[in-house]
Amino acid sequence: MRADLTRIKALLIDMDGVLYRGNMALPGAADLFSFLDDANIQYQAITNNATVDQQMVVEKLRRMGIDLTLEHVMTSGAATAAYLAEHAPAGARVFVVGEDSLVREMQRRGFTMAGTDAQYVVAGLDRTITFDKLKTATIAIRHGAQFIATNPDMTFPLEDEIVPGAGSIVAAIQAASDQAPLVIGKPEPAIFSQTLSAMGVAPDCAASLGDRLETDILGGQRLGMQTILLMTGVTTPQEAAASPIKPDFTFDDIPALLREWRKCL
Repeated sequence: MRADLTRIKALLIDMDGVLYRGNMALPGAADLFSFLDDANIQYQAITNNATVDQQMVVEKLRRMGIDLTLEHVMTSGAATAAYLAEHAPAGARVFVVGEDSLVREMQRRGFTMAGTDAQYVVAGLDRTITFDKLKTATIAIRHGAQFIATNPDMTFPLEDEIVPGAGSIVAAIQAASDQAPLVIGKPEPAIFSQTLSAMGVAPDCAASLGDRLETDILGGQRLGMQTILLMTGVTTPQEAAASPIKPDFTFDDIPALLREWRKCL
């Protein structure tokens, strides 16, 4: 089916590198939501970042002049906890390689925090990573724990730099445990499917907006959504030209996207 902005009834919006970098809002971020509200297009802001929970995201966006409710925000940590709540035994033992927000997501779902006796190892970005955490995760997985990754992002965009992301930590555990993880966040379908199901929208009426070809764009394509790449985050023009992953639309930034979208309405 031909790509067409007018067919989009719901937009799944990446945050890091699209709405902001670090603590700096990117041009047009607030205008995007005003446009979507006026056009009666549903939306969900989705981040692969598991170091924040939904309330933290809402507060961060509010400081940038973007007023969203909890229902409009999904994190990979929340999606991972929801997945485990559906597939793991109640109160299952979980070892988390991650920060406080990811631990809280697991505890909210009633899981028991454990060590090498864990039934599940959940790994995300952890800026306090230690050898002991990597060791505990490795031993637990080698003893039979299921390995789950919140997301595969190798890097993470700050205001002026690109730094290691969750995928770098996941890769270390995978190398040591000789076990590949089940990934919940983008580009895997779980986080997209959860979101679209809650919105009541079919994939062919939705679009994924992001700055990463290998997560936002590939994930959207896998589920049959239209895809929109912005050049405000991780992907460079050279990488976009060389990659076999081709989005339906590419724009320099949100204002450029909105100019084109308004022409179609």
